[in-house]
Amino acid sequence: MRTHLRRPGAAALLLAAVLTVSGCSSGQDEDTSAKASPAASESGLSAAERVEQELDEDSEQEGEKDTEDAKDAAGESPAPSAKPEAPESVRPDAELTPATGSFTKDEKEYLSGRVPESVEPAAVLDLGKETCQRIERTAKRDQDAVVSALIRGELTDPEEAVTHLCPEQKPVLEAAKGGYPDGTHKDPTAGTYRTLDAGSGCTWSVTGADGKALAVGPEGGAKEGQEHKVTIPGGAASFTSADCGAWARG
Repeated sequence: MRTHLRRPGAAALLLAAVLTVSGCSSGQDEDTSAKASPAASESGLSAAERVEQELDEDSEQEGEKDTEDAKDAAGESPAPSAKPEAPESVRPDAELTPATGSFTKDEKEYLSGRVPESVEPAAVLDLGKETCQRIERTAKRDQDAVVSALIRGELTDPEEAVTHLCPEQKPVLEAAKGGYPDGTHKDPTAGTYRTLDAGSGCTWSVTGADGKALAVGPEGGAKEGQEHKVTIPGGAASFTSADCGAWARG
């Protein structure tokens, strides 16, 4: 895995709770609810939650279609469907208008190609703004925490949100680029990496093309929150870690 910033759907809701707790401890310093658009207050869900729900439903439909296609390719007959559904199309740019007022140029660029026809553009915009607010709020208190969240892919479309809605947070995105979350990564990029939020059971190994271990750690065991470093040599075949959280360059 070369690019380590992902675009999750449901995972963003989990991080939303975690980062909101870390960000809301100060209580009164955020005015997120005041900024949310009227379209985002229906059904008792926040704009982010409603849009996540819409997009997750679309993803499930697309996943079911991919499974059917795979069965066709393998010569299997797909399960009968009484009412096949096509993925929902997105609103054309000409229809990206709010109920009142207007969107800025950057807001329109963020919304372009990403608003399902059944969702109000303002609700999708609120989702991007919430991503920016979580990045900014958490970075003020603990930059490593938000870099770790970005590496793990726990924020919704952070690159697009930062690029168009909060470009001042680009240094945080840059710090997360090239990092690795826990798991096994083939053909890792050579360099030195450090943990950001390692657990007490953190372990890692770097394996060469011949299957032999090139690096194993940590020496002497790990402690909760302890920072670890690993140097991955050129030509390594894989890098594996567990309970180390996220690894950032440097």
